[in-house]
Amino acid sequence: MKLSLCMIVKDEESVLARCLDSVRAIADEIIIVDTGSTDGTKQIAKRYTDHVISYTWQDNFSAARNFSFSKATGDYLMWLDADDYLPPSSAAQLLKLKDELEANPADVVMCPYDTALDANGKPTYSYMRERILKRETEFRFEGRVHECIAPHGKIIDADVHIQHLGSKKIRGARNLRIYQRQISEEVTLSPRDMFYYGRELYYNRLYAEAIAVLEEFLQSNGWYVNKIEACKVCANCYLAKGSKEKAYSTLFQSFRYGEPRAGVLCEIAKLYQSEQKLREAIFWYESAIRCRSHLSEGDFEDKYDRSLTPILELVYCCYHSGDVARAVEWHKKSEECEQSHPSVVYNRKFFTTQGLLQ
Repeated sequence: MKLSLCMIVKDEESVLARCLDSVRAIADEIIIVDTGSTDGTKQIAKRYTDHVISYTWQDNFSAARNFSFSKATGDYLMWLDADDYLPPSSAAQLLKLKDELEANPADVVMCPYDTALDANGKPTYSYMRERILKRETEFRFEGRVHECIAPHGKIIDADVHIQHLGSKKIRGARNLRIYQRQISEEVTLSPRDMFYYGRELYYNRLYAEAIAVLEEFLQSNGWYVNKIEACKVCANCYLAKGSKEKAYSTLFQSFRYGEPRAGVLCEIAKLYQSEQKLREAIFWYESAIRCRSHLSEGDFEDKYDRSLTPILELVYCCYHSGDVARAVEWHKKSEECEQSHPSVVYNRKFFTTQGLLQ
């Protein structure tokens, strides 16, 4: 089975070699599409492949990715960004996967995308992405920004984690500008585009505009996972504008779209905690711990929302509501999660000084 790695890059000299070093022994073909670099990106790319192709940027990530796919000849196509990294354990899994696909072909391979890591390099925030695709199925990316492929056919999950390590490259309001250009061209935003456009408005602190777009998205036929996330983002916008009641109602609205998510429950608990309604906060933090993972459904998931984050807040809430024994028990559970976390260390010292811990 021949695997083609397809990438689009621009001004990524600080991270490109890190990415390519992690995958070069596994990819049978490397396609690098450069969209206008002015640094040493092209020279670095040419150390790894003869297929370095210049491409005129069109403010459209899907167009560039589809162009990179069109230049590949492998049986399967894999995409990465320059600031991504394939850890050695995942590289070994990918080698095994190649053999498995040879024997049992699939159309789409979904892989975890780890976009945040703890101090030990373990993922704390992940979601599933369509990472490897059968070339003859002729999949195409859609969306000018936050491009994706709608999976169909035989879809399998693989334990091949891709780590998004990031870079120092400044992206600013690039994505927002692309969406605004699309609107100015009177090209209709899909429900998915509306969701991501609303998030970009939020990131750029345009809260009123973000609320308007996200509330319109919530009335659309958009994906339920994005609707749940949109409620969280919209609630943050209302908080930024000083409307706590609207933040409450928007978070509770998320229950209309699917099973409660730990991240939403932590946000609800945080609101009650900010009002010193500690009994209510305790209820919602404990509920967050009982939530299951929804990573396989495509959620943007912070695993700490089901463990360390609510546990640390439960230590605080129980102690300050007068239930010291329960606070100590929650602290012990936090030790089981991550002993070296600064808050865990602080609480350990505090409870030891109080004579509540040995």
